[in-house]
Amino acid sequence: MVVLPVLFLLESLFFCGHVEAQSAAIEILKHAAVQWEGPLTCNKWDCNCTFNYQRGCCCAANDMYQLEDDTFTRIKYLWEHISALNSRVQGLTAGVKVAFKATMDPNIAITIPPSTVGCFGPFNINVPIPYSSVTLNHGNGYNPSLGVFTAPRAGVYVFSFTVYSSVGKMERLYHKVQLMKNGMVAVSVWENNREDVEDSASQVVVLEMQRGDQVYMELMSGRKICEHLQHNIFTGYMAYPNIDE
Repeated sequence: MVVLPVLFLLESLFFCGHVEAQSAAIEILKHAAVQWEGPLTCNKWDCNCTFNYQRGCCCAANDMYQLEDDTFTRIKYLWEHISALNSRVQGLTAGVKVAFKATMDPNIAITIPPSTVGCFGPFNINVPIPYSSVTLNHGNGYNPSLGVFTAPRAGVYVFSFTVYSSVGKMERLYHKVQLMKNGMVAVSVWENNREDVEDSASQVVVLEMQRGDQVYMELMSGRKICEHLQHNIFTGYMAYPNIDE
């Protein structure tokens, strides 16, 4: 073995304490290192692999290369799954952008003597309320001509409405407005008194809807909504879709 004599020589020179001897020993060690051709056993914290690889590498090089390969494989795996997840999220959220807001047009009010205020109603049958002034209609689920919202996909929806009415002195506040789902009453508000000349009420309801289900507002027969009809508001939005659809 060439290394052992060199090491013994280096140790003896160090004990001598002469600078010249130390320099000579280092040169001998460098020369032996350059000439070394066999494998070298070293620990990962030793940087002596210059005997086997390019100068400056260490014994952890092979493990580092393997770590790079493993990391690249995992990143590729994560990227593929993130891309697949993103596609699924886009598919689910594409139909979630469903919301609308509409108000009544005050120009549809009619004054019927002896009243001096313009009203929508009364009618001798239940009548859908035409909220024709639309300020929001994401998903185009709301039809302003009919005042009907049709669910574009199954999910849970939130609907709200505000009913406002104002009558003249000595007249009677008399209305009942109800939210209808597929022709059935879901929720309603009403007023019947002579104590106030104006009043308002709001209601919020959460409904599970299937694709094609319809929701609209209805004024009960014999009732009326008067003055400032633009304060009557009908809104709705999808809280979350049914992913099993």
